[in-house]
Amino acid sequence: MQVFVVSDGTGETGTAAVRAAMLQFQSPWHLKVFGEIRNPADARALIERAADAGALVVFSLVEGEVVAALQLAAQQHGVITMDLLGPLIAKVAQRLSVEPRHQPGLMHGMTEEYFARIEAIEFAVHHDDGANARTLYDADLVLTGVSRTSKTPLCMYLAQRGYKVGNVPLVPSIEPPRELLELDPRRVFGLVIDPAELTTIRQARLRAMNVLPTTNYTDIESVYDEIERAKLFCRRNGWRIIDVTGKAVEENAARILEYHELGRGD
Repeated sequence: MQVFVVSDGTGETGTAAVRAAMLQFQSPWHLKVFGEIRNPADARALIERAADAGALVVFSLVEGEVVAALQLAAQQHGVITMDLLGPLIAKVAQRLSVEPRHQPGLMHGMTEEYFARIEAIEFAVHHDDGANARTLYDADLVLTGVSRTSKTPLCMYLAQRGYKVGNVPLVPSIEPPRELLELDPRRVFGLVIDPAELTTIRQARLRAMNVLPTTNYTDIESVYDEIERAKLFCRRNGWRIIDVTGKAVEENAARILEYHELGRGD
């Protein structure tokens, strides 16, 4: 089965929705994304391609003429379509008694939110793995934990959401920077993970780097002790502990933001 995602922007909205829906099926499928579709001619041409491929079309278009052209062409060619935004926009317009703008490209425009997101990404890059600790006080959130607990991926994901995040590793026998200990504990989150899973991750990392395993770094007993010491250190400093074992970056980010919002409401 082929699914065409059609968008007047990047196609991220439709892609995310399709992937979420297709997780419920075990049948093979293939996704194609068609972005920047902003005129009726392009919409009609795309429907013709979908008809030839026997594809389902999922679209997130907002401009009225383009939507009408796509839906008419789909009806003529017998192509099944799914409008992701149209019904929702109509309901919101009905509730607010306001006519929508029907203007494409707003989600990724050069807004204040866009520039804040870019600033957050730059902050995460410059404060990765303990770098520039002297300016950690500017962070919205700070992640800490032992090596290979997904600190950097989580920082980058949260930065995409507009949060300025830094991360500081907890390394055995090395004192963390003073700046970390001086932060408001409600902004600091300690990441922990099951020792067996962490050992497997570290072993795979070393193999990928063609490095021979080191005793303490991948020894299960040493790893267990390292995790327990990290937990104790986090508790002593009043930091919230997040167990990332077996969880996706998105899940861990959602938990961190939930606790962050609760902390700000104190």
